[in-house]
Amino acid sequence: MNKSLQESPPRSPGSDSDGNDQVHDQSIVIPGKLAAMDDSFEKKEHSWFITSRTPTDLSIQVQGITFNVHKYPLVSKCGYIHRLELQPSISNMGYDLKLENFPGGSETFAAVLRFCYGLPVDFHSTNIASLRCASEFLEMTEEFEDGNLIAKTEAFLTFVVLSSWKDTITVIKSCETLSPWAENLQIVRRCCDSIAWKASREISTSGDAANEGGWWFDYVATLGIDHFIRIIAAIKARGTKPEIIGKCIMHYADRWFPGMEIELGGLRGIGYGKNELQFSVYGGNEEGGIGHSKEQKTIIESLISILPPQQEAVSCKFLFKMLRLAMVCSATPALISELEKRVGMMLEDANVNDLLIPNYRNAKLVNSPEQCEMHDTDVVQRIVEYFLMHEQQQQHQKSGKCNISKLLDNYLAEIARDQNLSITKFQVLAEALPENARTCDDGLYRAIDTYLKTHPLLFEHDRRRLCKIMNCEKLSLDACMHAAQNDRLPLRTAVQVLFSEQVKMRAAMVEKEPAPSGNITEQAGNQSSTDTEIKTLKAELEIVKMTMAELQSDYSDLQREYENRSHKQKSVSGWSSSWRKIKNSFQAKDGDETRDGQLRPKAFRRRLSLS
Repeated sequence: MNKSLQESPPRSPGSDSDGNDQVHDQSIVIPGKLAAMDDSFEKKEHSWFITSRTPTDLSIQVQGITFNVHKYPLVSKCGYIHRLELQPSISNMGYDLKLENFPGGSETFAAVLRFCYGLPVDFHSTNIASLRCASEFLEMTEEFEDGNLIAKTEAFLTFVVLSSWKDTITVIKSCETLSPWAENLQIVRRCCDSIAWKASREISTSGDAANEGGWWFDYVATLGIDHFIRIIAAIKARGTKPEIIGKCIMHYADRWFPGMEIELGGLRGIGYGKNELQFSVYGGNEEGGIGHSKEQKTIIESLISILPPQQEAVSCKFLFKMLRLAMVCSATPALISELEKRVGMMLEDANVNDLLIPNYRNAKLVNSPEQCEMHDTDVVQRIVEYFLMHEQQQQHQKSGKCNISKLLDNYLAEIARDQNLSITKFQVLAEALPENARTCDDGLYRAIDTYLKTHPLLFEHDRRRLCKIMNCEKLSLDACMHAAQNDRLPLRTAVQVLFSEQVKMRAAMVEKEPAPSGNITEQAGNQSSTDTEIKTLKAELEIVKMTMAELQSDYSDLQREYENRSHKQKSVSGWSSSWRKIKNSFQAKDGDETRDGQLRPKAFRRRLSLS
């Protein structure tokens, strides 16, 4: 019997004060003629002997054990032995009959012999299934004797075992070694139907079962995966709510994967400098735990296949847990894809930690930088795509995409710390959502800035490519002020941010001005003044763009000169003259703009001042 059931058995409606079922194992004593002769069994080495004044005349071998018994008690009750017409043994094999593949083995056969001799036989939940199969094997029907073993074991199964939760679970477990006899006799099916009926009755009588979970979850969770699937199928057939079935499946997963933890060593600084991701999967060694990858894979695939299709059946966090386990165990790709679709439909309920799925390919030593990425971004990309497909089919409102945009931006900020994350994967994930999904790009700016900080050696064109993802017009005023002073951003992006900052500041000032109280002519004058200011601002921006283009050209010439002289010692005076040339040209342009009556933005002058 399972250890967990002995230590803390769940309380059932038919239990006594100690938590044990009221129906206890029973012993059935069969009187018989030979019982009065004080017959008993003795075991010597690998043989059993019946002690009696009458000598034995039959030797039967079962599972390597030889039983020396009398022929009459067996022939009178066992149709199988009666049909053999056994003759006196003339061989030296030591036995007259060998029973191959006898259900239950030698221990069960010894109990059958006790029944045939009229000795007391204990019927209990641990041996009733094997005795029922053995009696069928030996054909112990009513044709040979009233109240034969088949009838008695059937009665005990029907009226004693199936009325008790605990005994029914024990019988199902004992049937694991009795295939195919237990299946052919429908012992497993009857036990599963009985459990399903009890569970349905418990759900109907207890209104809290859907919220708190049934106490019978602990019983069902101790079964093997094959029998658990059959019980779930029987419960589904009775119209049980998908939420209860989902809770039962989640309880079973927690029972068979106790305390499974997936550690990201790279996030904790372990192996980060070696460009390797170190992770480990810990499974409990307690009874019921699993230690073989094949068994893990079987359980995971089976649980995924029986998940109710309803979205409310299981939580999004549980689906993510199952997805990680399926990836660790290399489950069937079709089942992994099905999990990704289900997660995509519930992505609004996820958090950033759920999306941080480790790159399990790093379990093998690889040299490719892409293989050494800490996180599996491909899975997240597919999940987002499934979410967008689901949103399009359901025609959800824009608020759902806004929530996902915040989630994805926070996820990008987390994975941006990975030094091995390629700019292409970062860009693809950032552009996965449509443009109208983000009402504000502050989160995206934070993720881009984190990536630039983690990858300081990016080329200029890669920086510009990365910053094109961001819409400067969707940045808040605080984000614009931060970006204007951010040396990691490309110059072109800084100009766009400065312009956006000035527009927002001007708009903020206009909002703070008192509402116009004059006549229509005054309002028209104010509108004309605003249009003039916008035109002036656009003109200033064009001048800034031209100045930046010239400055970038001078910077490129200077870069080429530096590369040509990299093998020689650089002269301080030469660099000073070059920088002075740029400074003078910039100041000359600044003077021309001043003479033309065009005012340059102060924020831009602060950033581009090279003096």
